[in-house]
Parts: sequence; C-alpha cells; structure tokens
Amino acid sequence: MVAIGPVLHIVGLLMSIMAVAMLLPAGVDLIVGNSDWEVFTGASALSLFIGVSMMLSTKSPSATNLSLRQAFLLTTLSWLTIATVAALPFAFSQLDMTVADAFFESMSGVTTTGATVIVGLDHAPPGILLWRALLQWLGGIGIIVMALAVLPMLSVGGMQLFQTEAFDAPDKVVPRAAQLAGGISGIYLAFTAICATALWIAGLPGFDAITHAMATIATGGYSTRDDSIGHYDSALVDWIVFVGMIAGSLPFVYYLRMM
Repeated sequence: MVAIGPVLHIVGLLMSIMAVAMLLPAGVDLIVGNSDWEVFTGASALSLFIGVSMMLSTKSPSATNLSLRQAFLLTTLSWLTIATVAALPFAFSQLDMTVADAFFESMSGVTTTGATVIVGLDHAPPGILLWRALLQWLGGIGIIVMALAVLPMLSVGGMQLFQTEAFDAPDKVVPRAAQLAGGISGIYLAFTAICATALWIAGLPGFDAITHAMATIATGGYSTRDDSIGHYDSALVDWIVFVGMIAGSLPFVYYLRMM
C-alpha cells in the first residue's frame, strides 16, 4: 500500500498555490470594474480552505521522503486537482461556460496544450484572459516545480518528482530539490520578463505583452485575441515569439548547467 498522507499534503499545498494565483486576475477585474472579481475571490477562498485543510489533516511530525510510487501518484493527482480547481473561475464567470468546457479550458492551459473553446477573446474580461495566461505560465514551468521549492520547509523530500516530470539528471546540477526548483524558476521568470519587454517595445499594449510572454515562454499558445499574434500583423512580434518559444522549449536544467 502507498501511504497517501504525504501525497495529499502536497496536493493541498498546490491547491493553496492556485488559490493565491487567483487573486491576481481578481485584482485586475476589480480595478477595471468587472464583476468577475467576485468569482475569482470566491474560488480562491474555497480552494484555499480545502487546500489548507488537507495540509493540516495530513501533516507529519517527522521528515518524509517520497517514494517513487508516491511521486507518480502525486503527479497524476496534482494535474487532475489543479485542472479542477482552475476550472472554477471559467465555470462561474460571465462567459457562462459549461462544466465540461471549463475543465477542458483549464486542463488545456495547465498542460500548455493551447486548445481553446472560448470564442470572442477580443471582448473577454481581462481577469479571464490573465487567468488563461497564468495557467499556461504555471503549467509551462511544471507546477510541481513550484512545490519543490517549499517542500523542505514541510519536511518532505521531493527529488523523486523530477523523475516523474522528465527532468534530466537533476542530481548532476544541484544536490537539493529546493535549489534546483529555485534556479529553474529564476531563469523562467527572467525569460518571461525579457520576452514581455521585447513584445512591449515591438508595440504590444502592456497587458497583451505580459500575457503573450507567459504563453510564449510556456510554449502554450493562449492569446488575448481570436487571431492570436496574427492580430498585430508584425514580423517583429512573430520573431520575438519564435525566439521565445525556442528558448522556453529547451531543458532548463541545461541552462543551470551552463550558468
């Protein structure tokens, strides 16, 4: 039997991370006066309550090293749980999406698939557009990598997760999961900032530059326009996205090794 307590503990942590992430689109909708901020706030509160409850009820007094079986179970449960939680804002937003469509949109986002069922993105609420970009951005880095950065504080070892997330030989780069996750996250954030700045200089509005940079580095494809980057009719924008997607597609472990 696989001890499921440590697995549920980390799933609760991931739910809590998603709950905090929902506050960003909630703030954007609140600033522009869109009523969807209430949807994001409610979904955030519900996810945070469930996530923290799972963490507290499965907390172990002693340090725990995840087995490979637990790591595989955690990876599967994490993607399903995250996609379900992320679907809540879609299902209850002004877009009036069905449960199936909301789950499809969120799963497509966190797996950086890029397929969408939403029509009329040019007129969609800014909070929803930012949430779609955030889902791809978080999914692009491997949302489990975020958890690895804080697992040591929870007395949980997580290097086994890199075997399930297809990272190549992490022990040859840095010896600890938190160091590896921190290094990858830093490079990922830097690439996103560089891409967003380049798109902004190329003529995209600030909001579009940030959301497209998130989708570019995640190699996802979500856009704020139905015509995607074709809407801007700019070869420079095309090249920036082209270079950014190549940079985002290469193994980040090797960037660390180069550094």
